[in-house]
Amino acid sequence: MIHFFKDLRERLGSGKRFVLVSVVDSAGSTPRGSGAKMAVFADGSYMGTIGGGNVEYLSIQEAVQAIKEKRSLTRGFNLSKNQKADIGMICGGNVEVSFQYIDETDTAYLEMLDQILKLYEEDVDAWLITAMRNGAVCETGVYDEKNGLRFMTAVSEEQLRPYLRNKSVRTETDPVCFVEPLVQSGCVYVFGGGHVAQELVPVLSHVGFRVVVFEDRENFVKPELFSGVHHTVLGSFQEISDKITLKEKDYVVIMTRGHQSDYEILRQVLPVQTAYVGLIGSRHKIAATTKRLLEDGISEQDIARMHTPIGLAIKAETPAEIAISIAAEMILCRAERKEGTA
Repeated sequence: MIHFFKDLRERLGSGKRFVLVSVVDSAGSTPRGSGAKMAVFADGSYMGTIGGGNVEYLSIQEAVQAIKEKRSLTRGFNLSKNQKADIGMICGGNVEVSFQYIDETDTAYLEMLDQILKLYEEDVDAWLITAMRNGAVCETGVYDEKNGLRFMTAVSEEQLRPYLRNKSVRTETDPVCFVEPLVQSGCVYVFGGGHVAQELVPVLSHVGFRVVVFEDRENFVKPELFSGVHHTVLGSFQEISDKITLKEKDYVVIMTRGHQSDYEILRQVLPVQTAYVGLIGSRHKIAATTKRLLEDGISEQDIARMHTPIGLAIKAETPAEIAISIAAEMILCRAERKEGTA
């Protein structure tokens, strides 16, 4: 979402008014779940998506009208075929969409966008809070662990704290608030800066991971090699703790140029609880590496956490295809963690 908020900040800063369209509740089968967003402008142009189809088409029309009337509102859509008030879709669910009018005079919203962009650069957990009263958005704020609740007075931190979760929720407060994860702490540490890493980093960045590349070769830590990288680290694979400290929410992807380097990193990483550890390589290499790890005292339980061969089994061959398979596995891992099933 960082790209979305960056574009929104630029447009609002240049005097463009818009309506922020957000899915704030959904039930059954719907194109996009709670938290999906798009911004609609006065000429009907838009960025982002709430799932396409008729819901999006009607929402764009509603948003353009809301800009003309300078008002905010909430509207429900029935996606069940042949039901009363259905909109011709057969998904079988219901979705509630909020329309928040923002114009160039809203300096507080502009300041909030600036803070959101700063939060994306920090390794913190943060949430976007949208308060709704009488069927319309009345206030928007952000909460993060360092600064607490900002830009909002309609509810207190104490009221919100039980709703700060890994997925979007509606509160039972007055006013009702829609609380959605904005930034989740944790980085993806990619060890090795070769061809697969150069394909993988842009994909992971595009789907919302904060990616750091760790290499021991100076020519392979140049940021220009990795579109979307947060930063790169030049250091020794034998002593990674000299440069980084792994945490519980971090992801580790190991794809160095040699088996020995891969092994050295695994030896240091596996005893630490992280969200994900993936190792690229053949089954023969994995069997030999596992044997060495056991001989060095790494427990079977820790070794079992390793995803290897890394990536989902889509018969990937090229670096780009391998990157897609790895990213898909990590997206699945992230989603399962949010649901509490991993």
